Amino acid sequence: MTRLFTRMGDGSALWLTEGELRADLEAGMKDASIRGKIPSLTDEEMNSLYEIVAAPNKIVSVERGNEVVHSFDAGTLKFGIRGGVPVDRLATVMAHERAMCSDTMELSHLDYSFKPVKAIAHEERQMMEQIQLNATIPVLYGAMPNVGLYTKPDGPIDNWAELLPLAKIKEAQAAQEEAMEHAIKDMVYVSSIMYEGGADGINFDSVGASGDADFLATLRAIEILKEKFPEMEIEVGMAGEFILGMHGELKYDGTRLAGLYPHQQVKIVEKAGATIFGPVINTNSSKSFPWNLARAVTYVKACAEAASIPIHPNAGMGVGGIPLTNTCPMDCMSRASKALVEIGKADGL
Repeated sequence: MTRLFTRMGDGSALWLTEGELRADLEAGMKDASIRGKIPSLTDEEMNSLYEIVAAPNKIVSVERGNEVVHSFDAGTLKFGIRGGVPVDRLATVMAHERAMCSDTMELSHLDYSFKPVKAIAHEERQMMEQIQLNATIPVLYGAMPNVGLYTKPDGPIDNWAELLPLAKIKEAQAAQEEAMEHAIKDMVYVSSIMYEGGADGINFDSVGASGDADFLATLRAIEILKEKFPEMEIEVGMAGEFILGMHGELKYDGTRLAGLYPHQQVKIVEKAGATIFGPVINTNSSKSFPWNLARAVTYVKACAEAASIPIHPNAGMGVGGIPLTNTCPMDCMSRASKALVEIGKADGL
C-alpha cells in the first residue's frame, strides 16, 4: 500500500495512506468549521488541498500569477538573534532586500515590546533613518503591545493572573484596564517617533497575547495614530486564533472582544483603522500537518471573505498550519503557503 510522506504538528516525519491523509484533512476542516461557526471547504477545495499536501515534490509553489507579497514580524531579529549570523540590523535589511528579494521588511528591537522600546525610542529612530536612506523596499517598525509587561514586578500594576485564582475578579479587571492606559500611551509614543523618523508603517505584533485587554489597547492606539497620521500604514498580527477573555467584559464599538475568531477580529481591526490584518491559527503539535493545514485554510478563507483590507496570515513556527519548530521544514512551509493563498485566498503572508 502506497504511503505518502508528510509530518506531524511538531515537525516529525509521518507516512500516511491516501485514505488516512484525506481523513485528517476532513477532520481538521470540520474542527475549524465547528469551532469558528464558519462554512466548510467545498469538495473541490478539499481535493485541491489533498493534491497540494500529497504532491511528490519536496517543495511546491503557487501557479504563475498567484504570487503574493510578504511582510515580516520580528524582521531584523531573524538573522542576528535567532539565526546567530553576526550582522547588524541595517545589514539584515539590505540582505533581505538585495539577496533574498523580500517585498517588505521590519525593524525591531531585541526586547520586542513597546514598553522597553520606549526608553530607547530616539535611538531606534536613528536606526530607522539610516535604514530608510539605504533601503528601497517598505520598512515598518514592529513590536508587541504586551500589556502583561505592566504588571509587578516589571511594572506598577497588580498581576491579574495572580488575582484571578484568588477570585478577585473585579480587582483583576481593574488592573487590566489600568494596564491598557499605560500600553496605549507607549504604543502611540513609540509609533509616532518611528513614523516621524521615516518608518513606512507600524506592525503591532502578537496582539491579544495578554487577552482581550491587549487587543482593546491596540485598537485604541490605532485610532489615535490614524487621527494623528491619517496616511499611516498599520499592520495588526494576532497572537492566537481567538481572543482570550482574561477580562471578559471589554467591548469595542459595542462588540464583546472575548472569544472572537479571525473572521470576526478582522472587522474590528478594520473599524479601528488598520490597513493589513494578520490572522493566526494555532498548530496542534499532536495532530498531523494535513489536519492542521486544513484547519488553517478553513479559518483563513472565512477571514478573507469577511475582510475589506488585505490579510497576511501568520505562517511559521507553530501557526498557519506549519509545524511547531523554530526552523520551518520547507516541504510544509511551501505547501502551507500555496494552500493559504490559492484556497484560503490570502493577500499575502
